[in-house]
Amino acid sequence: MKFNLASTMACVCLVATLAACGQTPDKPAQAPAPQPGQPVISVAASQSLARAEADVTKARGKFGLWTSTENAFAKAREAARAGDSAEVLRQAGIASELARLGMEQLHYPSTAPR
Repeated sequence: MKFNLASTMACVCLVATLAACGQTPDKPAQAPAPQPGQPVISVAASQSLARAEADVTKARGKFGLWTSTENAFAKAREAARAGDSAEVLRQAGIASELARLGMEQLHYPSTAPR
């Protein structure tokens, strides 16, 4: 029986895929429960902070992150540590919007002399 490289690689990929499927957990990971005395923020504030973190990370990866975006995100994280949901929502919204604008600015023509 003659095997070629393509069929061998297909078999290897199939076996690796099946092996990976057997190692996936049955239930999704859950966030750790807050410690007693630790401030808790609302679900909406938590989601807004997570969205802002994703937006800031994306902007940083594309080199479109402004310092004002970093400042707003830092304030949102501080508010989360303090348990101030309203301030988290406000600052995370600002951070997300500034990250979006920073990414948009990347599409503008350069003003550098040629």
